[in-house]
Amino acid sequence: MNKDLLIIGAGIYGLVAKEIAESMGCFERIAFVDDAVKDPPKGIDVIGTTAEIEKLAIDYPNIVVAIGNPKARLELIERAEALDNCMVVSLISPYAYVSPSAKLGDGCIIEPMAVVHTGCELSRGCIISAGAVVNHCSVLCDGVHIDCNATVPGNMLVSKGTKVCSGDVFQGEKLGTEITCL
Repeated sequence: MNKDLLIIGAGIYGLVAKEIAESMGCFERIAFVDDAVKDPPKGIDVIGTTAEIEKLAIDYPNIVVAIGNPKARLELIERAEALDNCMVVSLISPYAYVSPSAKLGDGCIIEPMAVVHTGCELSRGCIISAGAVVNHCSVLCDGVHIDCNATVPGNMLVSKGTKVCSGDVFQGEKLGTEITCL
């Protein structure tokens, strides 16, 4: 299979995604599409806009969406998933801890020093930023972002599109005791 990666979004999340992808060592070429970036930072190859994703996916069949807005991120993931010739991939820093019993949906980005603990379930397009902790048996719905050094306590449900800001401890719906870890 082609080992080229297309990152949708050349802003700060795209730069983070690029560094994670490089540290994973499994992609040969990495390129970006972005609708707004006019002067990309050095080392960033913006080869088109989101209007060209379908065409570019022929040469870059592995796609990740690195955009902060959860609604836009999920819409672009759905669009990429609909393409026959590509796969929406997750990027996991080799410096993060993801439990072997955790389940990750497509298009997640797990940054360095993040923890996704035992029995957690992350749906599509979640971002777990540097130093964030998602504790045991928590469930994150589509498009959730746990920002730097934020914490999701054990057995919590985090609703679609929620952002837990840097340093915060999530205060939300606790899952019932009938939820058991794997």
